[in-house]
Amino acid sequence: MPAALNDIFKIIESLAPPAMAESWDNIGLMLGDPNAVTDKAILTLDVNMDVAQESKARGAGLIFSHHPLFIKPVKNIRLDSPGGKLIAFLIKNDIAIYTAHTNLDIVAGGVNDALAKKMGLTGLNVLNVTGGERFVKLVVFVPASHAGIVRDAVCAAGAGWIGNYSHCTFQTGGMGTFLPLDGTKPFAGSRGEMSFVEEMRLETIVPSVRADAVVQSMLEAHPYEEVAYDLYPLENTGPPYGLGRVGDLPGAVSLGEFAGMVKEALGLKDVRLGGALHETVRRIAVCGGSGAELYTGALAAGADVLVTGDVKYHVAQEMLSAGLKFIDAGHGGTERIVLPVLRDYLQEMCANRALKVEFLLAETATDPFKYF
Repeated sequence: MPAALNDIFKIIESLAPPAMAESWDNIGLMLGDPNAVTDKAILTLDVNMDVAQESKARGAGLIFSHHPLFIKPVKNIRLDSPGGKLIAFLIKNDIAIYTAHTNLDIVAGGVNDALAKKMGLTGLNVLNVTGGERFVKLVVFVPASHAGIVRDAVCAAGAGWIGNYSHCTFQTGGMGTFLPLDGTKPFAGSRGEMSFVEEMRLETIVPSVRADAVVQSMLEAHPYEEVAYDLYPLENTGPPYGLGRVGDLPGAVSLGEFAGMVKEALGLKDVRLGGALHETVRRIAVCGGSGAELYTGALAAGADVLVTGDVKYHVAQEMLSAGLKFIDAGHGGTERIVLPVLRDYLQEMCANRALKVEFLLAETATDPFKYF
């Protein structure tokens, strides 16, 4: 059975919460009906006519893009323009567009963690902190027979993580009471009669940015038509989050050797770089996309080299003058590595929810640059 797009969006947002996105960004549903259904989705960095036509040919009703279809306000939609033709094609063929951009860059497990992992870095820290994790405590009362179902649902949506431990909850038993009134359809008991039910008090910690997704999953898994639950703000502070990562290679290598490692890891034929090829590097800063402006943070973190894309001429001069080497592996080259990670995550999460959706990597290359 095809899945509703809204259900897919909830899964994406459980990984990359919209609240993490930069204020200037445009994310979420760009185009389409959130109540539509599909059994195939295409994952791509960019949306253009070639990707749209590929999606139609492969029967996909959803395109997930990392870069927004609309980043600036749309003043008109002219069907004699490339952008207007693309929008018309997508609408006529019932293809929706959903975007996770800077929220996917920032979140743990997103673009920058994927890039750092490809580089083989260890001991990772956030390069440019944009915020810190805040928490709430979720308390919900559930019949003992369904405690495990509700627990698994909220933890799958992002609750219950403490460090490297998942599914951290606490349960206590007790007696719940309620009186079903006219018009109700009680899970237990009868209308007009006081009910006494053995219930569990289930409580767990939830990152604030995931609270909406966790509550929604809890409501969907809970057997009651009216669910008794509480959310309490906590003073606990979690790890920082933000753009870029900095970490260490297993051992020191020359800049030339490291450039070869970057090309192999990212499947690139060429990279641009700055610095003496023979000089050694070990501490590495990375930022997917356009991250050259983070170079002062890379220096402060003790990095020997910054791996990113879109390095401008004068910024390159500044980096070298400040003593920081760099490797420009391209905007797309440093970001597309997240697409297989996202595909595997979405495929697993949909399977866990019995949602029959196939996630496909776009075969269309959207990088506008060619090298020869």
